[in-house]
Amino acid sequence: MKRLFVLGVALAALALVLAGCGGGEEKKADQILKIGTLSPLTGPYAADGNDIKQGTEAAVAVMKAQGGIPGYTDIVVVPTDSACDPKQAVAAANKLINDKVPAVIGAYCSSATIPASETLAEENIIMITPASTSPTVTERGLPYMFRTCGRDDHQAPAAVKFMKEVENVKTVFIVDDKTTYSQGMADGVAAAAKEAGIEVLGHDHVNQGDKDFSAVLTMVKDKNPDLFYISLQNSSSGATMVIQARRMGITAILMGQDAVYHPKLIEFAKADSEGMFCTFGDIDTDTQGYKDFKANYSSKYSEPGAYSAYSYDSAMAYMLAVKAAGTTDPAKVREELLKLSFDGASKKVSYDEKGDSGSNYTVYQVKDGQFVPYWNSLTGQKY
Repeated sequence: MKRLFVLGVALAALALVLAGCGGGEEKKADQILKIGTLSPLTGPYAADGNDIKQGTEAAVAVMKAQGGIPGYTDIVVVPTDSACDPKQAVAAANKLINDKVPAVIGAYCSSATIPASETLAEENIIMITPASTSPTVTERGLPYMFRTCGRDDHQAPAAVKFMKEVENVKTVFIVDDKTTYSQGMADGVAAAAKEAGIEVLGHDHVNQGDKDFSAVLTMVKDKNPDLFYISLQNSSSGATMVIQARRMGITAILMGQDAVYHPKLIEFAKADSEGMFCTFGDIDTDTQGYKDFKANYSSKYSEPGAYSAYSYDSAMAYMLAVKAAGTTDPAKVREELLKLSFDGASKKVSYDEKGDSGSNYTVYQVKDGQFVPYWNSLTGQKY
């Protein structure tokens, strides 16, 4: 009996030791700040998706180089692949919940951001999108949903103002790929065009993943619009449509939105993209904030993509808010996010009560193989 008693005491002591070790490991793990990313890392949208992941990683590297965040031994990025698919985005959101991330930077496609954000909202996880421009994203009253890029209900009127006031466009033909973002943007352009007195000769649709656009381009050529507006979900599809349009003999002005705007468009379409216009949020590349960002980003990756700077600013905003709050408690971090105002890589970053950071759309033109600023929607002036 004495032996059993001694053995019991020994086992109890061992259990306490093991419990203590486990508790120490858990405490150590809690000192690591995890930031999730949710973006398309594979498939046709991978260029933009990797921009989001890498922009977040670049911001984390800068914060760590500056001494990190008090109370945290490390900051790590946990990337997930949304594939711009609603179901996969929800699955990715659940993975990030299981990984116990307090914040997520993403997604890219609004059709992925919207369902994923609802899943994350159930766990009070902060989400900051650097790329989803559908007004619905921040119009649902989700307290922890933020957006660093602009909104389509600002982008569409800016595009039409440019068509009418700068290019004197009388007629337009619009094509989208039926995604939440692309069709919403196309609908906005169509409505604004009609209001501005521009005749919409056609508004047709293609499918995601299509490679042959000859059917819709035949209609465009027959209608012979002043401007052909391309609202597709990614630059590779946009480049394919641009190439086929020019080779079919369509001479209309070509214009795309911010999903088509990407260096890959020019890389793929080459001379066929020369002269094309795209709307995108104004980024002043002459600011010190952008120069510092680009130097850091380019040293690790290639040239920044369309959403690299917005992703960088989104991650930096979250980390600055955590630093100010002294905690990852979502309510306290939200309070600090709403107080923020800093000179970021993309713009001066601040958020309103809805979570939006404002829009200032610029029209860029492909000139000599690169996008150059052409017209500012706020000033109404050419560069």
